[in-house]
Amino acid sequence: MAIPKSYKSFRRAMGKDEQTIRPAVEWIPQLQSNEVLVRIRAVSLNYRDVGMLHGKYPVPVKDNGIPASDCAGEVVALGSEIHKVKLGDRVSPVFDLKYIEEQDEEDKVAQLGGNVDGVLQQYAVFDENVLVRVPPHLSWEEAACITCAGTTAWNSLALSEKHYRKSSALMLGTGGVSLFAVLLCLGAGIRPIITSSSDIKLREVAALGPEGAVDVINYNSNPEWEKEVLRLTNGRGVDIVLETVGTSISKSVASVATRGVISWIGFLGGLQLDNWGEALGRFFLKVGTLKAIQVGSKIDQENLCRFLEERNISLKRIISKTFQFEESPAAFEYLYSGKHTGKVVITVN
Repeated sequence: MAIPKSYKSFRRAMGKDEQTIRPAVEWIPQLQSNEVLVRIRAVSLNYRDVGMLHGKYPVPVKDNGIPASDCAGEVVALGSEIHKVKLGDRVSPVFDLKYIEEQDEEDKVAQLGGNVDGVLQQYAVFDENVLVRVPPHLSWEEAACITCAGTTAWNSLALSEKHYRKSSALMLGTGGVSLFAVLLCLGAGIRPIITSSSDIKLREVAALGPEGAVDVINYNSNPEWEKEVLRLTNGRGVDIVLETVGTSISKSVASVATRGVISWIGFLGGLQLDNWGEALGRFFLKVGTLKAIQVGSKIDQENLCRFLEERNISLKRIISKTFQFEESPAAFEYLYSGKHTGKVVITVN
């Protein structure tokens, strides 16, 4: 295929009176020997993408940077010393370009869409070492959900770690990570329980599995939802909690079983941590494990892709809405509105 000299992207416009993204023009660079040019076919959004625009994501952010970390695309050009991918391969990049192996000890990070340019563009250049082949049965839009949301869900559920007991898991809210985790639970034989304030969203999540396979809790109707979790698990509690809110830690501790795991993923409720001390004291008495999750490594992403392919897991059901590339600002607004259930995806043309 003919490769153009220039292409379109979107870049952040952040300021006192502006929290949006604006179209920009980029130029195809000369590839270094270890670099690969990828034609991006689809991009999916995460809360961090809109959180950065609105000053609600406390990490370093590149000025005027290209947002988004999750994409899938086709390899269209190779540097002179490429050995791990070939032309036509369907790939996705890793979230942190510095986190390849589990034992990496670098204190530097290069997180797509954060302190380095992200993937909301028609083409992107990557070092071949940061690319992972995506399962062949997934569409571009499905494969675009893997990098951050999928790998975070995989790592949070500790599906690669055999020493953790995993018969039940609790997901808070119906965002992309939570819904991805529900599908992984169903594929792994883990009983998923999920919370939301919307009965409509809960019905959509319940439909992800066979009737009765997914337990749902409306936390407005059940403000003491941790008691409902205990009821559903015969008083035992769940083996793993995916804590995406932060301010709900006390209820998460009450919901988890003895020797259970709380995977702390995010802070949708803000960073008010005043109640963490008392909660963690009770968690200590449960001999629990608290895991801070920041997506995962390339190995995690490869293991996830292998699992999806082996179990033939479709991700279509967790895609809430799809936008065209030119509609990217509207996609950001839709995600920020909180109307979605699962993933918001942009098809790149």
